[in-house]
Amino acid sequence: MGKNGKAYLVGSVSALGGFLFGYDTGVMSSILEMDSWKAYFNTPSSVGQGVIVSLLTAGCFVGSLGAGWLADKFSRKRTIMLACMVFSLGAAIQSGSRNRAMLIVGRFIAGLGVGVLSMTVPVFQSEIAPPKIRGRLVSMQQWAITWGLLVAFWIDYGTHFIKNDASWRIPMGLQIVPALILFVAMFFMPYSPRWLVDHERVDEAHVVLAKLRADGDMNAPEVLAELDEIKEAVRLDRETAVRSYAELVRFPIRRRVILGVIIQILQQLTGINTTLYFAPTIFKQSGLTGKNASLLAQGVNGV
Repeated sequence: MGKNGKAYLVGSVSALGGFLFGYDTGVMSSILEMDSWKAYFNTPSSVGQGVIVSLLTAGCFVGSLGAGWLADKFSRKRTIMLACMVFSLGAAIQSGSRNRAMLIVGRFIAGLGVGVLSMTVPVFQSEIAPPKIRGRLVSMQQWAITWGLLVAFWIDYGTHFIKNDASWRIPMGLQIVPALILFVAMFFMPYSPRWLVDHERVDEAHVVLAKLRADGDMNAPEVLAELDEIKEAVRLDRETAVRSYAELVRFPIRRRVILGVIIQILQQLTGINTTLYFAPTIFKQSGLTGKNASLLAQGVNGV
């Protein structure tokens, strides 16, 4: 890691936001096949299961829409902390659900937090990282998502042997643990240098860059050069940046937005989310018999 060790540390800690996304995505798939969960919620139909599952994504959609404004207004750091609190609330409601409506509300609230984290964490990582490792650092977010899926699958497999409500309440409640870890850890993480410069806090940005790049040496050439680059980038952004959603549908920005949206839609239409959420059911329908077999296959799928 060398002199970029602190940047890797900050990027790794913030990547816990991706872990939360992966865990919350993966935890529901095996729970849908648990007998205790089905009995408690009166065996939801396929439509009912689809509503329960999709409300997380609906929350993500709403959360991501507001994340940009929150991150610009209150900082990437504080926005991540806020998202952790919202996610923890949603996870607590899911774990303590007394009826289907409560579970659905919990899924939606957790989705709000996940949506904010999914948008804010990569931005924070990219602004903390030096250019030569920026792609590597931001990719930690996606890597953490896959770890979240893996952990959720195997926790579900372990708890499904419990023959009461704890079999599904425990994995849902455990989501709060990484959220609290990330929340506490963010107190010790720096603000984004770019955000500081954008809010006329140049001296603070200088200190942050010095700590991240040169062990506190504020006169290091690379620190001074990057600070100048950030100030110039912020100046250009203020002159040319899109400042409202209305501008996204105007030429020539509209063409780029349409291209990006289409790519995202096609990526989702590959069906990966359907596979992740309903893999145990798919495995059973493909010929794997027995509850343990389908859940075990889901765990292997996570690996």
